[in-house]
Order: sequence, then structure tokens, then C-alpha cells
Amino acid sequence: MRILQLMNKVPWPPKDGGAIACLNMTKGFSMLGHEVTVLCMNTSKHHVSIKDMPATIRSRAEFRLVEVPASVNWVEAALNLLFSKLPYNAQRFISDDFSIELVKLLTEKKYDVIQLEGLYLCPYIPVIRKYSDALIAYRAHNIEYEIWERTATLSNGLRSKYLRNLSKRIKRFEINHLNTYDLLIPITDRDGQILDKLGNKKQRHTSQTGIDFASLVPTAKKLEFPSLFHIGALDWAPNQEGLLWFFSNCWAKIHSENPNLKFYLAGRNAPEWFERHLKLDGVEYLGEINDAYDFINSKAIMVVPLFSGSGMRIKIIEGMALGKPIVTTDIGTEGIPTEDGNNILIANNADEFVDAITRLINDRELSDQIGKNAIGFIQEKFDNLSQAGALIDFYKEHTHT
Repeated sequence: MRILQLMNKVPWPPKDGGAIACLNMTKGFSMLGHEVTVLCMNTSKHHVSIKDMPATIRSRAEFRLVEVPASVNWVEAALNLLFSKLPYNAQRFISDDFSIELVKLLTEKKYDVIQLEGLYLCPYIPVIRKYSDALIAYRAHNIEYEIWERTATLSNGLRSKYLRNLSKRIKRFEINHLNTYDLLIPITDRDGQILDKLGNKKQRHTSQTGIDFASLVPTAKKLEFPSLFHIGALDWAPNQEGLLWFFSNCWAKIHSENPNLKFYLAGRNAPEWFERHLKLDGVEYLGEINDAYDFINSKAIMVVPLFSGSGMRIKIIEGMALGKPIVTTDIGTEGIPTEDGNNILIANNADEFVDAITRLINDRELSDQIGKNAIGFIQEKFDNLSQAGALIDFYKEHTHT
């Protein structure tokens, strides 16, 4: 099949869930023998030169990058709030230059499937319809409005009011684009059910983010046990909120009982105000690191205190694939059919987090067993080629109808 993926950022380097989900799908399609083109916005926040991408990645698809700044401008955000009904998040990714490059591609090549990676590519559906008769698949990486609705609930004052307004606009935007595509590809069954309730009538196929087991190899050679760690994008509000909550409500008790225990925090783009909250005894803030998998392999217990967000947490999938016992919330494991006490530990308040972490620190056998079960679970459910192959089969069913 000839497949065109549209993305609102370059999927390299694959250091966040969205980039990993997009790139692994590209690799899966390519490894199964399909011809893949990737048209992506090269934003100021995730700016990449094509020559920075390894030859092994560039060989998987034809990558075309379009300069779309999509930067957050507070004046533009204020004008948007006052004079537009569009959510500001969506407005930032509407670009004439991207439309022009899309038209150019569609007139150059005939595609079987055009896969939109996320909600903010949906405004380009009318352009696609005009220049192509390809199947249009909307891959819903999450329920976008839910992220902001949950973040608003955790905020207060003007910030909460603004976020509530934004989440309502995004929900309206999401509903307006339902059924404009041909097929719906949610990343979790839960997201598919929510979109059905909102009004989706199109056929859907859940395609979870697959894991490339060739690059995720568990090893305990340099393991520091006990130790706690977290890795993730530190400019993402749900990560910031969860970590600040953990350090305020759980860390002092855990550290007082285990004074030599270290909490290692890795991630990029942490704002200065956030870094100031990390100056705590036992907390080692590392910023952006060169090799995420090496870092994860070297630490013992993964802590993911998430109380907002939506979709699937790719870092949890990767942590499990590398055999880490993980302590997270119900929201953290949402969309991942984990089993509390078997392949993960679930905690939703401070006492539960402290208790779960203390159990893992004091019981190496339990820690190792949960990590081992986690590896088996991910290998069974999240193999990248299996996920990509099942999606291709779904597309083939619908190209003949």
C-alpha cells in the first residue's frame, strides 16, 4: 500500500509519546513492505534538520518537512480568546504552507491511505478530499479536550477559567470533525468508546502504540537498587502537576525512612519555575539525557504520579518493556489493560503511593517479579509489527468496499 502520514511535528528525536507513536507506526508500515511518505510540520519547539535524522530512519519513508512555527504567542492567544471560536491549540497548526505542500504531494502521487496523526490535522481533510480519493484515517492519540478538562480541575483562579474555556472549545472542535474522515483509529479502546459516545459513526480499529523490541532490551548490569526515577516531557502540564504533588505529599515521608534513597528525574524543556521546586534532599534532577533506555535500565522503580492527561502513556509502556516495577495512578494506566499487583502497582493518593513504593524498596523479590511480569505483558500485547500488520489488514478490508 501507499501510505501518507500527516504529523504536526517531526517524529525525530522520539523523546515523547507522540513522536514515538508516530515513528513506530512509520517503521512498522515500512518493515511490512509498504511505501510510506511522511509530511510533517517542522515547528519552532521541535525544530529538526532532515540531515539530523539517522539514515536508518530516513530509509524507512520519504520525509517532507514544512516550516510551521506553531509557537505559543500570548498576544495571539488573547486575540484568539476574544475573537475566535477555534481553540488556540488548533489555530497554531493551521498553515497555508502546509496546505500547499500537501496539495503538491497529492498531485504528485496517488495514495491508498492518508493517516492523520492527531486531532490538529483534521482541518486538512477538505484539501485531501479535493485532491485525493484515498481512504482518510484519523488516528486519535488521545481525547484532546479531556487533557485540558482534567488540568483545569487541578488548577484554580484565572488559569482554571481559561483552561475550562479551552477544553470546551477543543471538545466542540473534536465533535465538529467527527465523521469527516473515513476510518477512526483510536490508540485505546476507551478512547474509541468515548468518541463513539460523542457521535462517531465510522468503523474503528484500536491500534495501540507498538514497541520495537529490537531497541528495548532489558538489562540489570548497572541497576541501582533501590532507587526511584521518572522520565518524561517536563514542559507537559500533567507531568509537572503530578511530580509537584508527589514531592509535596509523598517524598518527605519516603526519604525520611530511606535517607540514602535517590529519586532521579530526567526530561527535557523544564521551565525555570519548575526546576526551582526540585531542589530537595535526595532528588537528582538530570534534565535531558542522551540515552533514555540506558537511564531506565540503570534505575529500579518507576514513579508516574499522573492525575490528568489522556490517551496512552508511552513511557509506562517502555518502562514495562524494560522490566521496571511501576507505581502509577488509574489515570496513568488508563487504556493499558494492566493488573494491579501483578505487572504494575496502582496508587491514587499519598498513602497508597508511599505504601506501594515502600513495599517495592523492602521486597526485592516482589520488585523483580512485577518487572518480569511487565515484560511478558508488553511482549504479548504491544509488538510493533503485530500492531502495524493488524492496522494494514483493517485498511485492506475497507479499500475494497
